[in-house]
Amino acid sequence: MNKRLLPLVLTLGCALAHAAPQLETIVDGLKTPWGLAFLPDGQLLITERDGQMRTAQPGGKLSAPIQGLPAVDAAGQGGLLDVQLDSEFASNRTIYFCFSELSADKTTNSTALARARLSDDLKRLTDVKVIFSQSPKIASHNHFGCRIAEAPDGKLFLSLGERFSQMQSAQTLDNHLGKIVRVGKDGSVPADNPFVKTPGALPEIWSYGHRNSQGLTLDEKGRLWQTEHGPQGGDELNLIQPKLNYGWPVITYGENYGGGKIGDGIAAKAGMEQPVVKWVPSIAPSGLVKLKSAKYGASWQGSFFLGSLKFGYLERVKLGADDRLVEQEKLFADAGRMRDVREGPDGLLYLVLEGHGRVVRVVPVAPAAR
Repeated sequence: MNKRLLPLVLTLGCALAHAAPQLETIVDGLKTPWGLAFLPDGQLLITERDGQMRTAQPGGKLSAPIQGLPAVDAAGQGGLLDVQLDSEFASNRTIYFCFSELSADKTTNSTALARARLSDDLKRLTDVKVIFSQSPKIASHNHFGCRIAEAPDGKLFLSLGERFSQMQSAQTLDNHLGKIVRVGKDGSVPADNPFVKTPGALPEIWSYGHRNSQGLTLDEKGRLWQTEHGPQGGDELNLIQPKLNYGWPVITYGENYGGGKIGDGIAAKAGMEQPVVKWVPSIAPSGLVKLKSAKYGASWQGSFFLGSLKFGYLERVKLGADDRLVEQEKLFADAGRMRDVREGPDGLLYLVLEGHGRVVRVVPVAPAAR
């Protein structure tokens, strides 16, 4: 057996009807990898939280760091975070990435979204421009959020954490803390954003009442889904819709670190959205994808997959036609802190293992001959 393949461990649910997939390491030697994108030539584009971006051929060596990145405030949970290829990358070479951006006096920071052109030789970024900066900047190294998703209409969604110490700001519309924002590819505000005409509201806001979202994906209908971290419980999978309030910190299924209720200690309130799925205790979800491929069989197709930072496994979540939970399954127990989950152009799942400094691929294994 290939020593780079790790056996699948199922700790929840029944055995799969198809042969059990395995994990195959395809890139290693990374330092705290965070985001992953797929280049048309088969190479991977990978971010490292300390401020490096690299390419790698599956099974090959890592490139030297790509030149031309802006200054990144790499401390605590901050640094160079998600990366996304433009839908027209093959013709325009454009990528988007988000990172923790320092203020001019270097005393505060916030999440920023930038666009750039990746050179043909993959060695340099040019035409780098920050197209959105979270406001306000504060002195913190926590809760940057920072996942990017491009909608079918070309608009960009970006998830933004509430920076931990500013959780009450997630409920007000005069800031970007604890929000999901929607902007054009040049950073412009779409005219149909829900708060464009609301006095006192920042026009980039799409939804609010979020804590720290590190999973963002669009399904086959173009609907936006998100995962966010709760405090000691209350992690969430949400269907994100414009103008809606997702409750943090007024409602939550979590509690303060060290114990004790948050606010009024309530889990529901009129006018605030309930999660589609919640986790108590927390699993610390990061990365999110809804699998389109049939490579793993019918039971996995159409499922959501998300990584657990806390417990180091991959979670599968299956919803019914009414978007209600019908099945959950824990996969690859103790694989390591999973920071990102993606579906590759080959229809296979790719996992970013932060602590191990690896990217692994979930490989279907043919059933043994009978």
